[in-house]
Amino acid sequence: MNWILIIGIIAATLLMLIILVQNPKGGGLASNFSQGNQLFGVEKTTNVVEKITWGGALLLVVISLVAASYNSEKTKSQKGNGKARTEQGPALPDVKAGK
Repeated sequence: MNWILIIGIIAATLLMLIILVQNPKGGGLASNFSQGNQLFGVEKTTNVVEKITWGGALLLVVISLVAASYNSEKTKSQKGNGKARTEQGPALPDVKAGK
């Protein structure tokens, strides 16, 4: 379960960084490449960043579904064994009113 959590945190962090690179008004990363000739163009850079964003969002959804299914399987197996985890503290003394 720890590896799912680690991958989820990494995917969420990368998705946040990619979203911050974008600018909703058409600037962002693409505006930095508007000078001179590049290997990609401004439009292709924007398309690549958008595709990476959608891929990251899809990856995050898949990781969430895998974690949820793993958790439900683990819960079912604990209930099936009849060994539900219940922790009880020390018994409280019997206190009657007025004494």
